[in-house]
This record gives sequence, structure tokens and C-alpha cells, in this order.
Amino acid sequence: MKELIFLEPVFKETIWGGDRLGKDYGYDIPSDHTGECWAISAHENGTCRIANGEFKDMLLSELFKTHREVFGGIEGEQFPLLVKIIDARDDLSIQVHPDDEYAAAHENGSLGKTECWYIIDCDEDAQIVIGHNAKDSAQVKEMIEAGKWDEFIRVIPVHKGDFFQIYPGTVHAIKRGTMILETQQSSDITYRVYDYGRLQNGKPRQLHIQQSIDVIKAPFDPASAAGENETTSFVQAGVKRLVTCKYYSVYKITVSGRTDLPNHRPFVNMSVIEGSGLIDGTPIKKGDHFIIPSGYGDFILEGDMTIIASTV
Repeated sequence: MKELIFLEPVFKETIWGGDRLGKDYGYDIPSDHTGECWAISAHENGTCRIANGEFKDMLLSELFKTHREVFGGIEGEQFPLLVKIIDARDDLSIQVHPDDEYAAAHENGSLGKTECWYIIDCDEDAQIVIGHNAKDSAQVKEMIEAGKWDEFIRVIPVHKGDFFQIYPGTVHAIKRGTMILETQQSSDITYRVYDYGRLQNGKPRQLHIQQSIDVIKAPFDPASAAGENETTSFVQAGVKRLVTCKYYSVYKITVSGRTDLPNHRPFVNMSVIEGSGLIDGTPIKKGDHFIIPSGYGDFILEGDMTIIASTV
């Protein structure tokens, strides 16, 4: 198939969201508390609609079910990846995700959630939570039940362009003043460990203490969250592989002029996060998200832009 598949994002309002998805990306967001743009998604809680071409107006979830050849005939019940842009005007809850095995057993057969973060932009003094300081699972349980949050949570500074891999069982939280592009398994299972005592509609949000204690891995290994950040044979200059794991490979493509890229993947997700240009003569700009389908072949990028790409 020699036609790109452009997608219409789905937006999610949150108590911690802001207005930058509208201001920075020109999206028509539902309110000034819009926390998430589900940019490439076929998940039942928010599936994108196709914006162009042969499959215009079809849902991505429907396309995956009925035209598997577009995705190289890959196996699985659902489109495997979900790409988001997250605008955290306030702190997100301290949370953790289960792996496939735990989610299948406890969450109606859902996939687990491995994810990664590329920091698109952040305040000068921005921080994130990644990992914890407990020495073993017994201490995880003790610190959570006693509410020793300052001792338990591992907080680190972040800067624009940083990258983190978040495996299941890793305590994490995006904090205020941070905008990220998240690539993840197509799952919407999150266990809240702590939410700062916040109220939503006058009530505390639900916590998932037992599930969190069940799945948090201890001790935390900081090396597990580091990306690879190396140039690879996938392309020549201008492309860095950020991570490869069981579920995805993620790349940062920096275009300045012209970049010719080989492509033999079943499909490639593409998100333009800065600048503008062309892909094989088709205009693309910051905020565009599209899929390069199976059989599309090699492609040429021209212009001045930054793209985050992912594939299985």
C-alpha cells in the first residue's frame, strides 16, 4: 500500500491537564484541562478516526480488524501500540502498571502496560518520579501502608529531549510543567499508589493499594529506565534509536534538509513534534500523526522537523 494513513486524535480531559495541546499544537481541545492527546490509538477507550484516503472515516480499530494486511499481517487481537502526547499542568498521581500476566489474570484479559517517555518540553526546574527507594517488597508494603511518601518516592530532574523506558512494576509519575510523547502497549490499566489527597467532584480519586503492592518490583534498578540513545543501522545520520524492547522500537528522527530512509517494517507510527516538511512530497507539520503501512517501502523526508517513530 502506497498511501499514508493520517489520524484524527482523541482528547482526554483530566484534573491535572492544561491548555498546551491547543496552544502549542493548534488542536481543537475540549477544555483548558485537557491532559492527553491519544494520537495513534485503536484502544476501545479512545480509537482514532482515519482522516484521509481509501479508509477515510474508518476507525483505526476497525481497520486493524478488517484489513490486517495494512499492518503486515501481524498477529494479536488488537492494534499493539498507543501513542499519546501528555500535557501535565499539575502533578499526575504516583502510579504503577501491571505486566501482561497480571493484567490478563486481574483485568479481564487486558494487556499489561510497558511504556516510554520522550520529554518534548518542560519547565526549567521540572522533575519526574521514576522508581522508589525501598530495598525489597516487604519494605515497599511497609512504606506505602505507612504513607512514607517522601522516603519512598524517587524524584529526578528532567530536561527537554530526555528519554525514559518505564517497565511494568516501575513506580512513576509525570510532574507539573512537563509535556511528553508516550509510546506504550495498547492498554489503559493504571494503579494509583498515591494522589496527594486530591479531590475530584468532592471525593478522593480511587487508589489501588493492594494491586500496586502486588506489582511493584523491588529494588528499583535505575538502569532499567535508561534509553539506548544510539544511532543504529535503521537509518543513517539524523536517526537515533531511543529503545528496543519486547513490544516496540522507538526512534527520534531529526530532519534538516533531506533524509532518505529504508523501510521494511510491518508498519511505522510517525508523530511530528517540531517543525514541518514533506514525506515523499506530502506536507506534514508539528502535531500531525500518521502510519506508514506495510508495503509502502522506503521514504524521503525533507524540511526542518523532529519526528518520533515507533514500530513493533
